This record gives sequence, structure tokens and C-alpha cells, in this order.
Amino acid sequence: MRVYLAKNLREANQSNALDNRKILDEKRILLVNIIGSPGSGKTTLLEHTLKIISKGYRAAVIEADLYTSEDSGRLEPWCETVLQINTEGGCHLEARYIGHLLTAEAPYLLDMDIIFIENIGNLICPAEFDLGEDLRVTLLTVTEGNDKPRKYPLAYQDSQATLITKTDLLPYCSFDLNEALNDLKMINTAIKVFPLSVQTGNGIGDWIQWLKAHVEAKKNYAGN
Repeated sequence: MRVYLAKNLREANQSNALDNRKILDEKRILLVNIIGSPGSGKTTLLEHTLKIISKGYRAAVIEADLYTSEDSGRLEPWCETVLQINTEGGCHLEARYIGHLLTAEAPYLLDMDIIFIENIGNLICPAEFDLGEDLRVTLLTVTEGNDKPRKYPLAYQDSQATLITKTDLLPYCSFDLNEALNDLKMINTAIKVFPLSVQTGNGIGDWIQWLKAHVEAKKNYAGN
């Protein structure tokens, strides 16, 4: 019997992530890995983001779900390419899945300016697996309560940004925005935080501006 330790699997994943990063750096494509709980608003956020970002950049989405392709259908009208990965019970994506798309199944992804990954809906497993992304963006919705960053710090610790979603519901939830901001900064002093609502549009402009700045920076990337 051969025993596979979690450490060995993570090390293999990290090697695959580095390969992905090298490919994307050479092509100057920005890869954004979006993580969040079920119902945190990942797909809705992408709908509104793609409506704007696709007007100036070639954008694609890698959509991950356990089984259905319902979210892919929602995103298809708003960008050039949507690819579906169904894990059939797997709780996260791995770097080898993304690498297989880039090198074998969908090499046309390498013609994009930006690729979004909507990861499987949870804050645990996806946080442990680097996919080769430039940006990891973790969602925190006001309906979840204030405890999520404290309970699942790794998801926020390794993120470049946190989007606090559904802020239009703040008057109806026992969510303390200042407490969330303080907790996030305690976990990750460099994290960028965007409180926003896709319903009202508040905060969307700041998020898009930040994203575009990173797309432009990657397009001007000169390598090491």
C-alpha cells in the first residue's frame, strides 16, 4: 500500500501552480481566483464585473461547481469564454485542472487579458490550494456574520483583496462593518477591502478600478 500524505499533494499542487504562473506571466494574462461561501455573491459579482471589464479587455471565466452549469449560463452573455469544471463532489480546484485547460483543452485562454476563476463555494479547501493566480479575492457577505475571518483566517490571510458583499442589507443584519475591517487588517495588514453592493452599485467602481490597474500592470509585466 502506498500512502499519499496531504503535504505531498500540496507540494505537487504548488509545483503545478508555478507552471501555470510561468505560462500566464509569459502571456501577460491576469488570473483572478475568487473564493467565497455558497451564497456570498460570487456569480452575481462576476456578472456585474464582466459587464464593465469586457468592454475594454478580453475576459474569460473558469466556473467551478460540484455538479450543475447554472452559474456558467448566467455568465455567458457577459464575456467571450466561459469554461465549466464539475468536480462531482470535490471541494476545491487544483492547479493541475487549470494547467490542463491552458496547455491542452483550451489553449485559446492564452489570448485573453484576464481570466477569472470562480472557485467551489467554501472558505476552507480552496484557501489551501494555489492555482497560479495573480490575485486571490475572497468574499465576505454581511449575511454570514462577523465571525468568518476569525474562523477561517487562511482564506483572508493569503488574499490580495476582500469584497464585503451585500452591504445594502447592513440595516437588516447584525453585521458590524468596522469590526470586519479591523479583523481583516489584523489577519492581513496588506489586504485591500472593498465594501460593495451590486444592487445599489456602491463600491463597484472602486473594485473595477483596482482590477483594471492590475490588468494593466500585468500587460506591462517585464518578468524577472
